[in-house]
Amino acid sequence: MSSSSASRPPTIDPVAARRWARQAPGDAAPWLHEEVGRRMEERLQWIKATPRRWVDWSPLRGGLEVHGRVAQRYPQAAAYVQEPEPALHAPTTVAFAAPWWSAKRWRGGRPQLFGALPEGGVDLLWANMGLHMAPDPEVLIAEWHRRVATDGFLMFSGLGPDTLMELRSAYRARGWPEPAHAFTDMHDWGDMLVHAGFAEPVMDMERIVLTWGTPEAALAELRTLGRNLHRDRFPALRGRRWRAQMLDLLAGLASDEHGGRIALTFEIIYGHAFKPVSRVAVAPESAIGLNDMRQMLRRGRDGA
Repeated sequence: MSSSSASRPPTIDPVAARRWARQAPGDAAPWLHEEVGRRMEERLQWIKATPRRWVDWSPLRGGLEVHGRVAQRYPQAAAYVQEPEPALHAPTTVAFAAPWWSAKRWRGGRPQLFGALPEGGVDLLWANMGLHMAPDPEVLIAEWHRRVATDGFLMFSGLGPDTLMELRSAYRARGWPEPAHAFTDMHDWGDMLVHAGFAEPVMDMERIVLTWGTPEAALAELRTLGRNLHRDRFPALRGRRWRAQMLDLLAGLASDEHGGRIALTFEIIYGHAFKPVSRVAVAPESAIGLNDMRQMLRRGRDGA
């Protein structure tokens, strides 16, 4: 699928997505987000570049523990935090002011919150477990591209289309609407990266199976991971009867393979890509950004 309006999540309700983005998470990011971030942070060992400046995109939902892991990996790098949703500025500020976030512990100190990023961009933009909830991922990826410096790189993660496949199947069996919007395939995300101007995108995926002992525990954790943003989701408020039916459905997902526990699959997609020097098309008149021009002139002097 080419990168166009057709490659955007076709079933996501943008109004519901914006409403969810404004809702502050609980006291901590979901366990799954922190675990995915931990696995993504381990991938940094394979990247030779050492960032001098990096930014964490929406860390309150992406995970503060994994923010600390990246800060520990690059103790000399200046750290920044960007939160595109103003409603989350206050809780994010409180989280980073908490006593556990000590300069001594993380060595690099507290990051700069919400301010302007350095001229020319950052060397690493870190975005954990957010892209799959964006109403228009192409727009978001293009925004990330503008924030990354030339020769810098992006690292992100999100949910893939096989996520909740057991739950989707159970909903269909009961004739219910979809439990979640359709998540984008990693190849389409790769196309979007190239379309935005990134180079050498590398995409990979794995499946993580979460299990719970009771349907109540499963439902409680699922609520921390997001909301149903499908355009054709049930349009009214749910009642106690539906909750009882939902718990019954979840109980039916208990698996002998997992010791009789309720089991749900999450497809996790990881991606990274570099931002190359801009190429100017040959034309009577060409327009490029000031920062890109400076990079081109600097490279020209270095290569002379």
